[in-house]
Amino acid sequence: MTTTAEAAREGTAGPYALSHLDALESEAVHIFREVAGEFERPVILFSGGKDSILMLHLALKAFAPAAVPFSLLHVDTGHNFPEVLDYRDRTVERHGLRLHVASVQDYIDRGVLKERPDGTRNPLQTLPLTEKIQAEKFDAVFGGGRRDEEKARAKERVFSLRDEFSQWDPRRQRPELWNLYNGRHAPGEHVRVFPLSNWTELDVWQYIAREGIELPQIYYAHEREVFARSGMWLTAGEWGGPKDGETIEKRRVRYRTVGDMSCTGAVDSDADSIEKVIAEIAVTRLTERGATRADDKMSEAAMEDRKREGYF
Repeated sequence: MTTTAEAAREGTAGPYALSHLDALESEAVHIFREVAGEFERPVILFSGGKDSILMLHLALKAFAPAAVPFSLLHVDTGHNFPEVLDYRDRTVERHGLRLHVASVQDYIDRGVLKERPDGTRNPLQTLPLTEKIQAEKFDAVFGGGRRDEEKARAKERVFSLRDEFSQWDPRRQRPELWNLYNGRHAPGEHVRVFPLSNWTELDVWQYIAREGIELPQIYYAHEREVFARSGMWLTAGEWGGPKDGETIEKRRVRYRTVGDMSCTGAVDSDADSIEKVIAEIAVTRLTERGATRADDKMSEAAMEDRKREGYF
């Protein structure tokens, strides 16, 4: 069944239809309000990346002029980009929000988790995330995942049930006919909610341009010292790069997606304005995660395996 957002994008919703961006916005606002009405302790995953920034913007719109009735949660790997953490903290202060932080470093210091040989900590986020959800008794967790990003995420419903161990079973996915969302869950279970499911990367950037949303500067072209590994430009850092034989060079790059520094690659780019970024994305043939995320290349089913364990 075609959703309102899909019909608007295809131009089949009639002469008085919303634009496709308005339809996507309306759908997301509806989802936020549904969750506020159905759940007791929702939380928004907020890393300071563009998708979580967009989610917060939509949540602010959904409840204005009242305050957002959700707190924020960030799983801090300890290898985050400083520019992104600075943006996160400024945003929390500006809107008077409460931020929960689950620290991967704390788990490593306590001996619960061990550093990986490759230095990446993205796969280590699952345990801190799931234990924080359980400790705070969050019953709905908003994530910025989109179906266009990766094939495992394309399987996800808007309301995605997780069991008492935070694990995802695609066989338990519920139908969502006519945009009706089923939030029922047993004690100990929770629901992951994806209000950006039907957005594409291009939609996200076009909406950011329309709304004038501020982003961390690493999303735009800038000079940076990087080194090549596995076909990507990685930023040098305390996480363990570069290794012997990997040469640092200064290049003009930008980031399409932002995660752990050890597994998030930059792309060569001269797109130093939002208009140039949109033009660049419009002609790209690779998804942002397919082009720049090493953690998704560990195996053909890397993302799905992590989702089954409790990751987003």
